[in-house]
Amino acid sequence: MTRSRQMRRHARKMRRQGLQPMIVINGNEQLPDLVVVLIGRVLWRYRSEVAPFYLAAVLASVGVTLHLAYAEWWPYLLTATTVTAWALALFGERIGFVRRAERLYAATVAMGAGCWLAAVTALGIGYQPLPQLLIGGTVVLAVPWWAHRRRRAKVRVDRQLSAWPEIAHAIGLPGSHVQSAVVDVWGWRARFALARGQTIADVIAKVPAIESALGTFRGAVRVSPTRDDKANRFELRVLDTDPHADAIPWPGPSVSSINEPIDLGPFEDATAARVLLLRRHGLIGGVAGSGKSGGINVLMGNLTACRDVVVWAIDLKRGMELQPWASCIDRLATTPEQARVLLRDAVAVLEARASFLAARGRRVWEPTPDMPALVVVIDEYAELAEEAPDSIGDADSIARRGRAVAVTLIAATQRPTQKAMGKGAVRSQMDVRVSFRVRERRDVDLILGQGMLNAGWHAHILNAPGKFLLSAPEHDMPRRARAYLLTDETVTRTAERHAQMRPCLDDVSRTAIEEAQAGLSLPSDEPTTAPSNAEQHSIPEDLLWTLLTGAPDEGIPVAHLVKATGMSRPWIYQRLRELADADRVTQVSRGRWRAAHEHVR
Repeated sequence: MTRSRQMRRHARKMRRQGLQPMIVINGNEQLPDLVVVLIGRVLWRYRSEVAPFYLAAVLASVGVTLHLAYAEWWPYLLTATTVTAWALALFGERIGFVRRAERLYAATVAMGAGCWLAAVTALGIGYQPLPQLLIGGTVVLAVPWWAHRRRRAKVRVDRQLSAWPEIAHAIGLPGSHVQSAVVDVWGWRARFALARGQTIADVIAKVPAIESALGTFRGAVRVSPTRDDKANRFELRVLDTDPHADAIPWPGPSVSSINEPIDLGPFEDATAARVLLLRRHGLIGGVAGSGKSGGINVLMGNLTACRDVVVWAIDLKRGMELQPWASCIDRLATTPEQARVLLRDAVAVLEARASFLAARGRRVWEPTPDMPALVVVIDEYAELAEEAPDSIGDADSIARRGRAVAVTLIAATQRPTQKAMGKGAVRSQMDVRVSFRVRERRDVDLILGQGMLNAGWHAHILNAPGKFLLSAPEHDMPRRARAYLLTDETVTRTAERHAQMRPCLDDVSRTAIEEAQAGLSLPSDEPTTAPSNAEQHSIPEDLLWTLLTGAPDEGIPVAHLVKATGMSRPWIYQRLRELADADRVTQVSRGRWRAAHEHVR
């Protein structure tokens, strides 16, 4: 065994004993060995920084070998180089070059290295100016490599993780070790294996200590189970900067059909928090000021963009939250009595659709623009349970039976206790749970489900309005997201744009509602002849035309047309669109219409 190997072995032994290794030089005899050891350590520690020179050395060695043994291979090398550079430029994203500049840099390096290697293979390394090209090209192409943010971050992370054994011993997780690490847009994440007897619950309890040991800002560390759900594994995510520190403007609707998952906002790794709502009921919870209303606005902005969804809504705060979306909402209930009628009609629609499907041997209602899904959005569900307790049974019926027939219930409340939810089965039927910040730790389990707090779903430490945790069948790990921000101007503009394309309920659903309302409004001892379908449809249309032809020059507001005809806003907008296509009406200004001049009385 050589003296240098003995020295390295002795140094490793001293480190395991917790001692600092020290080399004693007796004369100059050991000095060369010490210099070799120190140089080796420096080259290994800074291997990322000197990687371009490593590559140049490898190219020179391979070039000399190929020139001596296979000089005639240079055309094949040139062809392989061209194909490789082309593949990196076009498909480099698949192997980690996510940015265009990274793909172009990789292709440039591959092309330069390959062309130089082909030239050396054919001509020899001494042929001028090939040595100068190697040195100059290495230096020039090394500059982007040295300056690249992700490379520098990877080096920093590797050096941090190299100290993990000491960190693990200091924080009370001895024996745990790093398995892999990846640097991403906002920070880095690493997979760890735990020592025997340690669990992820032990790691979660050590999060403040991990933040201190790694030198991060408070709240930068996330701990979650690995995707294989092994008990002796965990994933550590560390943020360099908080990607959710500032509000994120809404980019616009992410869907055009209820069959597509809705994007509620970005996760911390910049991926979209997408969730499918078709045949799933949803629960949105959080304290006042946590951003719950903003989350509902994101939901409404996407639902109203779907041509195969009819939206009904209940807002017992006299419409304060959902009134801006009124032009896109088929029915908006703002009083307890209106809420009772709306939920009763939703149950009638549910039952009629179930009978319709059973008669045709079908199991599910497939939403289309002619046969749309029905989504009932209830803001402050606790108010409904308190002011209209007799309607909770209908909400419970929708939650239990509405999935197959595409009647969906979405409830928002501050604290969904059993009392607030009406002592029914509504909460247990909610597949999609969105939790904004809560005040107490126990409220996490109320919103997200029993045991979620201990599993790492810490909604009580969310530190900004709009931040939320999403629990759904496709989102079973705690990941923080932030809901997009819709300003009042954005809501108004979006509602006006989407109001022009809102669908109407299908004939099956409309007939069920008419029969339910007729059954309640007609006295049982006085038979009444119901008007024909032609009369039912002609009366509102005639009244609408009368109002438009008698409108002043500045036009008549849509709200007046809705009130006078007793029809919904989508129905009004659909008739106005038909009349506008026939050049019979004109839009004077935003929300104001009148008949064309040749039709004015």
